[in-house]
Amino acid sequence: MAGRIDVKAAEAPWYRRWLPLLGVGLIVLYCLLPFYWMIVSALRRPSDQFDNSIVPKVWSVDNFKDVFQAGTGFGRGLLNSLIVAGTVTILTLIVGMVAAYTLARLEFRFKNAVLAIIITTSMFPGISLVIPLKKLFSDIEWINTYQAMIVPSLSFALPLAVWNLTAFFRQMPRELEQAAMVDGCTPAQAFRKVILPLAAPGVFTTAIITFIAAWNEFLIAVSMVNRKDIQTANVVIAAFTGTSGRDQPFGSQMAAGVVVTIPLVIAVLIFQRRIVAGLTAGGVK
Repeated sequence: MAGRIDVKAAEAPWYRRWLPLLGVGLIVLYCLLPFYWMIVSALRRPSDQFDNSIVPKVWSVDNFKDVFQAGTGFGRGLLNSLIVAGTVTILTLIVGMVAAYTLARLEFRFKNAVLAIIITTSMFPGISLVIPLKKLFSDIEWINTYQAMIVPSLSFALPLAVWNLTAFFRQMPRELEQAAMVDGCTPAQAFRKVILPLAAPGVFTTAIITFIAAWNEFLIAVSMVNRKDIQTANVVIAAFTGTSGRDQPFGSQMAAGVVVTIPLVIAVLIFQRRIVAGLTAGGVK
């Protein structure tokens, strides 16, 4: 009799089993619906760009052809975005790993205050920094240069990278470096040969997050650069004009948005295991 009661108690009502799945489905739908609409809008004919049907009546790739025409500068914008985002990611990892390892391993006064200041700097709204940065870059003749986009993006990416990597290095036992130094390694060699390979998930996650943030950056790029040959893809998309120069090229912008977004989606899908491993590392001991 007791066994029957336990079995019945273990059988949850149907709504308890399906409601979580329904909630997850609604969240996924909410997140993917804008991306689906962007793809559908990009695949409509230019003459049907304001059609609101769920599926295009006539499928067309004319918008993608328009995006890569010679006068748009979109191809050059993609290259500029890659240069800026790649440089920001590499510099963030180099500086962030050294700073994070120092904060995780060395003991000094006000270390927690330093960490608090680092994370606080990432909370300043970007719009409040545009005018001071533009004045500074004008004085040092950095306007219309790559560094005018790289340096501000680097300052925005570093705090989060240092914070994440510090937490990751802290959960690694100090005995790893001590064992390596007993075998003859210097502290720098122990960090390079022992700690860095083990920290790969956290470093990789930080690199992906930093690259995505730098790739999607718009405010600084549109404020500091007005030369078309060094504008990033996001700025080029915002500057698209229609055939007459006055109409809104909605279809072309959607097509360009798909081209810009798909590489990030593919990268996240390919490396999702590493990203999840890096985000959850240290959560369970």
